Amino acid sequence: MKPRVLFVGRSRYTLPLSPSVARKFEALARELEVRVLASGTAASAGDDATFTLVRPLRPRALDGLAFWLALPFRTARLMRDFRPDAVVCQTAYDAAATLAARRLAHVPARVVVEVHGDWRTSTRLYGSPARRALSRLGDAVAAAALRRADAVRTVSPFTAALVREVGVEPAADFPAYMDLEPFTRPAEPLPERPLALFVGVLEAYKNVDGLAEAWRLAAPRVPEASLHVVGKGARADVVRALGVRWDEELTSAEVARALDEAWVLVLPSRSEGMGRVLVEAFCRGRGVVGSRAGSIPNLVADGVSGILVDSTDELADALVQVLSDRALAERLAAGARGAAAPWLQTPDEYARRVRELVA
Repeated sequence: MKPRVLFVGRSRYTLPLSPSVARKFEALARELEVRVLASGTAASAGDDATFTLVRPLRPRALDGLAFWLALPFRTARLMRDFRPDAVVCQTAYDAAATLAARRLAHVPARVVVEVHGDWRTSTRLYGSPARRALSRLGDAVAAAALRRADAVRTVSPFTAALVREVGVEPAADFPAYMDLEPFTRPAEPLPERPLALFVGVLEAYKNVDGLAEAWRLAAPRVPEASLHVVGKGARADVVRALGVRWDEELTSAEVARALDEAWVLVLPSRSEGMGRVLVEAFCRGRGVVGSRAGSIPNLVADGVSGILVDSTDELADALVQVLSDRALAERLAAGARGAAAPWLQTPDEYARRVRELVA
């Protein structure tokens, strides 16, 4: 008999699912009886037998607050109806709500927390600066949820270390599921013109301000090079003022093409839980100029698949170094091609690991 598992998180889904997301849940359904409670997009067709989606609230500023306040009660209702053996939570905050829901529902489901990044960045380095007022409360709630959960799963050595700091030993450590099909065709050679690519949310934790400052320092030294930014978020004004090529959103296939047009990926994050875009860059045979922060050093071998830096000045120097030296960029690209392997898994491998964790 398949274990019954409820997945709870803030991720936004659109029904019908895209093919890449559908592959993940089809694999999970072969191992588990699955239900999902998450956010929905405005374009979603509504709920189905698997997904219960919370539609976005207007005004947008109240959407997050409304979601979190109602989450314990929505989760409790689903727990009473579905009677899961386990609830897998996307963050420590989801776990806190689920632990409250377990009391409300009187359902003895085990609570599993996934830690994809540093939970402290959500109040300090993401969204409105007003979130910082919740930092201490958020830290206490997250740490308590991690300690009270029945199991914690991490996705990188960095996230495992974060969990150990609060006195919890991870029950499992394996990468997040990534659909990398658009990135796995044979790598293209570097294009003629040097270009650095940034892909990510435009938030403080991605150090968008540091990237802008570094590019202002680097650009006059490599006038033939350019910067392409892909992303949207609270720090969009910084990119707008920079005057570089900017796309707010691209499909996975378009990101793969953007990597093919680049010499190097740049990722100057202040914190990074797993860094999916790093694996995507490796699959396309592109090296990385990245900060020595979060999980980036877990994935990027300094001098082999990329260059790691500690400051804005070093970031500018590294960009100049790579974008002015095709031989160096090609050497890093060659080192990147084999760096993705430890982080790859099929949908079925991912689903099997989740079932083992639940068991």
